[in-house]
Amino acid sequence: MSAESSPARSDLLALRAEVAKVVVGQDAAVTGLVAALLVGGHVLLEGVPGVAKTLLAKAVAASLDLEFRRIQFTPDLMPSDVLGQVVYDRERGEGSEAGGFRFRQGPVFANLVLADEVNRTPPRTQAALLEAMEERQVSVEGRARPLPEPFCVVATQNPVEYEGTYPLPEAQLDRFLLKLIMDYPSAEEEAAVLARHDEGLDPHDLAGAGLRAVAGAAQLRAARMEVDAIRVDPAVRAYVVALARATRQSPSVSLGVSPRGSAMVLRAAKAWAWLSGRPFVTPDEVQSVAKPTLRHRLALRPEVELEGVTADRVLDGILASVPVPR
Repeated sequence: MSAESSPARSDLLALRAEVAKVVVGQDAAVTGLVAALLVGGHVLLEGVPGVAKTLLAKAVAASLDLEFRRIQFTPDLMPSDVLGQVVYDRERGEGSEAGGFRFRQGPVFANLVLADEVNRTPPRTQAALLEAMEERQVSVEGRARPLPEPFCVVATQNPVEYEGTYPLPEAQLDRFLLKLIMDYPSAEEEAAVLARHDEGLDPHDLAGAGLRAVAGAAQLRAARMEVDAIRVDPAVRAYVVALARATRQSPSVSLGVSPRGSAMVLRAAKAWAWLSGRPFVTPDEVQSVAKPTLRHRLALRPEVELEGVTADRVLDGILASVPVPR
């Protein structure tokens, strides 16, 4: 069965129309989040407050009938507030743990976890997500506890120039498949947002807004198998390697893309190809995912940043200079 005629693909494409009932515009962010779910990746959403980052995550989870939990990251949040903790069961005097203790799950035990304003909490609590994102498990009191499947972390982040934020460490940034930028809507889109609110839209009542589940975990599993089967020509793989190596040789970059980053580009490109109905990856898919997959994996030289150069601008130059396979 081709990707274009896949029932699972039809369901996942219907999700975008469903999310559009409550989220106006932001099509690139919706597609990126769906692509991440298709390959088991995590997403970092960056944007100023009020551009529907939280609403987007809630709407995608509801459209896929996934268990959704939101964690508000604050300066006093502790790792146990995220992961959970072992407590004594005073009423029963016994529990699943030895000696009457039992494990009380934290909010990370869900299918889609929203880490809201993740850069407002100190590094120690940010790091509590590292094992969960990489290993799909958490370790508490020396015991590993598996997380639900599917599992996806969607973290939101305010731009780093805002006060009261803690930049995410490179080790944690590297765990995100994509960093998606959610900007202000256009004038027409903002007018459409106001019209919906004027008509009574309640962003806290997605069911009342007409949002329904158009797919579920079964369709997502089927889709993942089809994405895994997407073919990649050796020339396209060589193109991904050339892009990664160009970041390491750029005079604007102090730390380029690692082999893990190259692998993430390939995973994201396969999801993009599947969503486009193609059975194979073309250089177009690689170029489409290059910036969201790599922008958070580049460390620019301080003097370059002082000149106002961004990671996206560096990647634009690299994409323009590296030969595209034909």
